[in-house]
Amino acid sequence: MSSKKLQRKQGKILGVCAGIGDYTDFDPTIVRIAFLLFLFFAGGGVLLYLILAIVMPKAY
Repeated sequence: MSSKKLQRKQGKILGVCAGIGDYTDFDPTIVRIAFLLFLFFAGGGVLLYLILAIVMPKAY
């Protein structure tokens, strides 16, 4: 049984969407689109992204 860890990966900006995509087995592009939709419709996408960029450890 493999244990996954939520970590930032090498990505477009800070690697948050790539890390979430890897952890959930989704394409990072779909995660990026979800963040953009959350930004436009809920207004909290940037704040959530910045919090995750600070909290998530970087994968080495």
